[in-house]
Formats: sequence, C-alpha cells, structure tokens
Amino acid sequence: MTTEWSLREAELLPLRSVNAGAPAVFGPPGQHDPGTGTGTGTGTGTGTGTGTGTGTGTGTGTGTGTDVPVGSREAVRVHLENVLPVLRSLESQADRLAAWGVELAQRLLSGQRLLAAGNGGSAAEAQHLTAELVGRFDGERVPFSAISLHAESSAVTAIANDYGYAEVFARQVRAHGRSGDILMLLSTSGQSPNLLRAVEAASRLNVTTWALTGPAPNPLALCCDEAVAIDAVSANAQEGHLIALHAMCRAFEAEVARRGQPVDGSEGGC
Repeated sequence: MTTEWSLREAELLPLRSVNAGAPAVFGPPGQHDPGTGTGTGTGTGTGTGTGTGTGTGTGTGTGTGTDVPVGSREAVRVHLENVLPVLRSLESQADRLAAWGVELAQRLLSGQRLLAAGNGGSAAEAQHLTAELVGRFDGERVPFSAISLHAESSAVTAIANDYGYAEVFARQVRAHGRSGDILMLLSTSGQSPNLLRAVEAASRLNVTTWALTGPAPNPLALCCDEAVAIDAVSANAQEGHLIALHAMCRAFEAEVARRGQPVDGSEGGC
C-alpha cells in the first residue's frame, strides 16, 4: 500500500464513523453534497382486517451541488451562440472546401501525398484528417498516403532538441515532401513560427500549401497558396476547422467514387 493511499484511507476513516450503519458514498474532489435534510413524523393506525393510518412529517434541507452559477450558464450560452457565425463563415467558403476535396482526391489518386501539421488542438485535428484518409471516412475504398508531422514523437523531439522547435515541421517537409504533394496546416492564430517555416520549406519543393486558420488577415493565411479563415474566437474557430475537414472529406470521397476507384480488397492475414 502506498503512502498516498494510506493517507487517503486515514482521511476517510473519520467520515465513515459518522454513518457507521449505512454505506458511505464519496464523490470526486470538489463535488458538493447536493443537500441535507432532517425530518420527523408520527403516525397511528387501527384496523380489523382493514386498517387506516395517518401521519405527519416535516423536513428541511439545503444544497448547492446541483445549482449552476449564472456566470457558467451564460458562458455556455454565449459559446453555443458563437457557433452560428462559424457555420455562416464556412458556408461562404463552401466552394473552396469542395475544390480542395476534389483536388486532394485527384492528387492522391495520382500517387501524391498529404502532409498535415498543427500545434495543440490543431495537431489533433490534423491527425484526424490523416486518419480519415489512411483509414476511411464513410465507405470502403483504398487507403491513401497521409502523414501527420507532429505525430512522429521521436522525430519531433530530436529535431526540436537539435534545431529548435521552429524547425520541427520544416525539416520533416524537406524529408517527406515531393513535388505535387499537399501540405495542410491548421492554426487558430495563424502565427505559429513552426508552421510558417514549414510553408517556406514546402514552397521550395513545389508542395502546395493550404491553411485552416482563425480570423484573417494572419501570417499563415497570407503565405499559403490558399486558406480558409474562420472569423471567430479561438475555441469556436477550432470547432469550425473540424467541420471544414469533414466537409472537404465529403467532396474527396465523392470525387474518388466518381472516378470509379475500387474498394480495398485486402482481407488481412499473412
């Protein structure tokens, strides 16, 4: 038994002794008891074969565990309201997203590759995109080459250690990028130095650069070949990026199907 668990057990013992006759229920740290109450009641009854009874009782209780502070409720309402402008922003750029999906399908069907990168939550969304391509989005089809540059942890840490964090994507672009490939970069700020360096490296290799960003103008949108910029605060813009990626995947899958690409025939095994 670890020291930490021993201390926690010691803290629980006094609590258990309060209600020794009933099972104790403990919530996560910071959770409040939804309420306590006391009550008294009396009742009498008489009967021969049948019975009647009366009883009265009173009780009081107070609790704050289920109360939602006004500020928290308002914060959620405002966040959800801010999703609507994101959708309108994406609707106004639907043609570009569709064109991206079609062009991506044409290039990957020709043997090119998608490289993708971002930082933090944007890294997760970039990896979401590559998973849709290497795996599948809706129906069965062949897998396509797509690499998330941030997901190669050994390469990222080695490059950051030897050359600085600003080079973690640019050096990988120089390693993996080929003429005709596409580099997709995601950033809500559009100012990440490592993404800007990656664009510079891609431009020297004839790798097409696309960006999903927050409000424009921003450096990343300006230096990429094409960009979809969402006019929203950071969190909502990031939510919009995932919708944009899925919309692009819809166009991608439609183009792959239009070109009669056969499904993947692999059955697994050796």
